[in-house]
Amino acid sequence: MPLNGGALGVRFVTAVTELGYLGLSVSDLDAWRTYASEIAGMEVVDEGEDDRLYLRMDLWHHRIALYGNGDDDLAYLGWRVAGPVEFEDMQEKLRAADIEFTVASSDEAKDRRALGLLKLTDPGGNPTEIFYGPQVDTYKPFHPGRPMFGGFLTGSQGIGHCILRQDDVEAAIRFYRVLGLKGSVEYKLDLPNGMVAEPYFMHCNERQHSVAFGLGPMEKRINHMMFEYTNLDDLGIAHDIVRQREIDVALQLGKHANDQALTFYCANPSGWLWEFGWNARTAPTQQEYYTRDIFGHGNEAAGYGMDIPL
Repeated sequence: MPLNGGALGVRFVTAVTELGYLGLSVSDLDAWRTYASEIAGMEVVDEGEDDRLYLRMDLWHHRIALYGNGDDDLAYLGWRVAGPVEFEDMQEKLRAADIEFTVASSDEAKDRRALGLLKLTDPGGNPTEIFYGPQVDTYKPFHPGRPMFGGFLTGSQGIGHCILRQDDVEAAIRFYRVLGLKGSVEYKLDLPNGMVAEPYFMHCNERQHSVAFGLGPMEKRINHMMFEYTNLDDLGIAHDIVRQREIDVALQLGKHANDQALTFYCANPSGWLWEFGWNARTAPTQQEYYTRDIFGHGNEAAGYGMDIPL
């Protein structure tokens, strides 16, 4: 979506660089502490704030903030820009596209452990933030919540990806194009009712996609969050623990056609899904589409909105 702004018609080229962090509203912080550390392997950081915990996946202060306010849904997601110049350019880009936003106060930015912060809402009603300058604690080694052979794939690819609720897919596409994401329909899936599902996937870096939508009506703002291990054995151990603890698995182990990651989907303590993955390919340079997954991903536990025939 080319945009020209300013009196001289200068083209805005600033784009977000990664899905940097998430805020989640939860009803049971203790259950999340156990789930995130003992199953996923994330490091839980408790700084004595009664209303929240933080989850580390790398050297950032945190990648996920858990707020114990009982909503059990997405609280916000944060998209990174490179620095203060890009932060200012993004504001001009949003104004040119008539997208409303507010510049957060210094205290609000500090609360997110960022140097600058914008707050806005995407067309699906999902609280969205654009930030620069995350707090990175290079002095503090990452300590996984359980023994791991490797770590989490973050770096320039960000935290992973999310599937979000969007009632107006075209409006969502326009919105995320303004932020600088690119994407396309990647599946055409025949449904039992004779319709064809066409989920839309978008990326902003080498990760195959950082956000997607178009799965149909959703009760919550978020259907699932995917994160990726750097070592296959860590995925396998997580799968063993999930099975041993009899946690609902919505989609069994399988391999997607688009990102080609080996993954499975299981319920988290808030009643939606985390997708545990390994070895996704990077974003291709040209558009493709698929009619099914490579193997696996059979439906198991119902009620999590993953009943399409991937």
